[in-house]
Amino acid sequence: MYAIVEIQGQQFKVEAGKKVYVHRLAGNEGDAVTFDKVLLTQNGNSVSVGSPTVNGVKVNAKILSHLKDDKVKIFKKKRRKGYKVTNGHRQALTQIAIESIG
Repeated sequence: MYAIVEIQGQQFKVEAGKKVYVHRLAGNEGDAVTFDKVLLTQNGNSVSVGSPTVNGVKVNAKILSHLKDDKVKIFKKKRRKGYKVTNGHRQALTQIAIESIG
């Protein structure tokens, strides 16, 4: 069984027992989180598509850790002008473990 869930504006395909990296969530490590915006569920051969969400289905997850993603380097240059700028960014992420769908 899997589900398509909207978490902080992004859609993720989740299955029970899997781990997912999402944008930083409020909460401490070990806290339980519930997601209500389930857009699609699939169980065997039956598929339920919501309009916009599937009624009565929730995804329960547990926060495993808060971490930062790899650094993304941004380099800007304008040729023949002597303009060079280097910048970087590390996205704040949360690792969650999907416990149940239903």
